[in-house]
Amino acid sequence: MNKLEVALSAADELGEGPWWEAATGVLWRVDILRHVLHSWHPASGRLDEWQFDDPIGFAVPTVDGGVVAGLATRLMQLDLDDGEHELIADAAPMRSNLRLNDGKTDRDGRVWAGTMTDDDSFTGAFYRLDGRHDLTEMVGGVAVSNGLGWSPDNTVMYYTDSGARTIWAFDFDRPTGSIDNRRVFATDTDCYPDGLTVDAEGGVWSAKWGGSRVVRYEPDGRVSEVVASPASQPTSCMFGGSDLGTLFVTTARVGVAAEELAATPAGSVLAAQLGVFGLRESPAVIPTA
Repeated sequence: MNKLEVALSAADELGEGPWWEAATGVLWRVDILRHVLHSWHPASGRLDEWQFDDPIGFAVPTVDGGVVAGLATRLMQLDLDDGEHELIADAAPMRSNLRLNDGKTDRDGRVWAGTMTDDDSFTGAFYRLDGRHDLTEMVGGVAVSNGLGWSPDNTVMYYTDSGARTIWAFDFDRPTGSIDNRRVFATDTDCYPDGLTVDAEGGVWSAKWGGSRVVRYEPDGRVSEVVASPASQPTSCMFGGSDLGTLFVTTARVGVAAEELAATPAGSVLAAQLGVFGLRESPAVIPTA
């Protein structure tokens, strides 16, 4: 069994949302509970961070050099140079028990993001951003909206509800961004599927919260590889590096017993080179109207 190693020693309470920006060689990630956005340039070692007042569920660079982020229940456009924040859309603004969790862009730069509950109820939703102040609900009855990704040919979208312990697959229509034919892709019984990414061969990589591993599925749902994690709560994964051949994995410390914290790299960024390569991600295109 392959094993992840520490790539960046950190103490993220709830590290999440790794996103590799190929143009700059930067790995972005968030610490949701500490309300921090991190960037790391592995080649130079440069580290930067930005502190916010609200939980930050995800962040993705935009085509114009900014960042789109899920702050509490608001999609915001951030200018990290001058600190300006602009509201893009509200997600469930009247629901105090919801917050935005994972989000990502498809290959045309459309932003997809979902909410999660703090009371184990299935009252969250998964959205597609279609315009300024225009979020379209794509999936309802969600407990913990989480990892998502697209097949290399853009015909399948994968979507995780961690509360349901299920990764779903949908038929995806790239020109319209519509999804259909929802079916179970994979389930877990001993842990929770969390963030995911898709490699260039169509393999689906899922971080297993509480499972101490990252699992690769073939497009037909068969498990083809299991990579051990020295931290019990890997949260998400993304291929990066100059050749997109390094799998980066974020982890969490929240809820981990003190003896485990002392013995493991919980909260650090882990990595492994596994002989497979990722797909280049697309920066977010924010609608102007």
